[in-house]
Amino acid sequence: MKKLQVWLPFLFAVIMILGMLIGFRLRGNVGATGFFKARKAAPVEEVMDLIRSRYVDSVAMDSLGDDAIDGMLGHLDPHSVYIPAVDLPEMNEDLQGNFEGIGIEFQIFDDTVNVISVLADGPSDKAGLRVGDKFLKVDDSVVAGNGINSDRIRKFLRGPGASKIDITLLRKGTIMTVPVARGTIPLPAVDVAYMLSKDAGYIRINKFSETTHAEFVHALQKLQAAGLKSLIIDLRGNGGGIVQEATEIADELLDGDKLIAYTVGAKSPRVEYHCRREGLFEKGNLAVLTDEGTASASEILTGALQDWDRATIIGRRTFGKGLVQEPYQLSNGASLRLTVARYYTPTGRSIQKPYNKGHDDYNEEVMKRFHNGEVLHGDTAIHAGPVYRTLGGQHRIVYGGGGITPDLFVGFDTSTLEKNITALYVDGTLSRFIYTYYIQHEDAFAGFANASQFVSDFHDDEKLWNSLAAYAARDSINIRNIPSRDKELMEHRVRALMARQIWRTEGYFEVVNAYDPVVARAKSVVDAGR
Repeated sequence: MKKLQVWLPFLFAVIMILGMLIGFRLRGNVGATGFFKARKAAPVEEVMDLIRSRYVDSVAMDSLGDDAIDGMLGHLDPHSVYIPAVDLPEMNEDLQGNFEGIGIEFQIFDDTVNVISVLADGPSDKAGLRVGDKFLKVDDSVVAGNGINSDRIRKFLRGPGASKIDITLLRKGTIMTVPVARGTIPLPAVDVAYMLSKDAGYIRINKFSETTHAEFVHALQKLQAAGLKSLIIDLRGNGGGIVQEATEIADELLDGDKLIAYTVGAKSPRVEYHCRREGLFEKGNLAVLTDEGTASASEILTGALQDWDRATIIGRRTFGKGLVQEPYQLSNGASLRLTVARYYTPTGRSIQKPYNKGHDDYNEEVMKRFHNGEVLHGDTAIHAGPVYRTLGGQHRIVYGGGGITPDLFVGFDTSTLEKNITALYVDGTLSRFIYTYYIQHEDAFAGFANASQFVSDFHDDEKLWNSLAAYAARDSINIRNIPSRDKELMEHRVRALMARQIWRTEGYFEVVNAYDPVVARAKSVVDAGR
């Protein structure tokens, strides 16, 4: 013990000197190796540090950093994106399939928030809110006559579940205050599911969120109980979402252990998606509707069904987005969705269209289809891409090179582009008219039990049209002399929007589909058993 006490100061000194030496090497980055080698700061970090410490003016460093990240990602593919922390909750809501709110749909007319729809059994319905109510205040905040906009009113109405707000509103000349407890509000992925005829059913999917497969199964079982033998799945305008949900739906439609899709990247091994169980609709005629807004997960589902000769694809060429984004949570609460692989259909087709001419050219590609006539007359240029053969026994020719080319083309209808018709939409005149007309004739519309009865039994189109023409004239829009074809199509659209006012998306699509040439073509195909 005495010897240890003698040497102890010396040992402490040696340890202290070694610590100082290591610290000096780490701080100065002077040729240390292995564990002791300090990471050299990247030029981007050095520039940011110099701006933070030496720049002449004050700078919002967070915004500057976001711009720097966006600049870096601009040299990658168009779908690798940086999502600031403040935007992340809203981005995730759509994928989660729900949010916390009060369960109404509103529009702002004449600087006033008008309730145009109340979710059945939702928080507002339970509190007694009605279509036609006009909001004056939310808690102590005035929301009428002060330039209120949609973003501000959403912030007032959304919040933690079970939290309460007091809404002061005007109802038929009476001011009242209604307390509402917020709750979970679903964001449905299936817009509508109904029988087009005795045997043919129709399901429209607007996105692939965490609830899409469950919603699809529920819709499919409902139609099967009604006698479903053939099915039309509408994916037009569906921008994708969670790929797993799309592959689960493919599993309901394909038999055996068929390959649905696979992914591979330079630093990502091949991953395959296969059917894993017996599906609900593995037999029966099937058609899928697509257009230039059909993207990502929607294209994976479409490509698998086409490659296995399971469905007839009808409409127009899909968007062409076949890149796999992997989310990475960053230390500042933001998220980086980085492309790590590509999606391929069972035949080996790459869904992704080229992006080697820059992001601007890529983002304008769909608009070019309108300019070059592809959406009107069909796609011929894409047939220069790689040729593949389907795997389901028909050995039909299908094409790679970007998007899924339909088996049957139906062009875009440009009949309603007359300038006065366009003005109805641009100025919001049409939306205001639909709401006002419904409020004034609510009792008459209550006589229709559902949208199907509305389609067959509503005969006041001329009265509705004359009312719209008079209403539009107040905004200096003359629609009385438009071509007869445009008038007919607008009458169909007005009827569909009126059905939406009453029965929401279900009503809208039941009415609009009655006049849709793509749906009509699909129905003839599934009826014929192609």
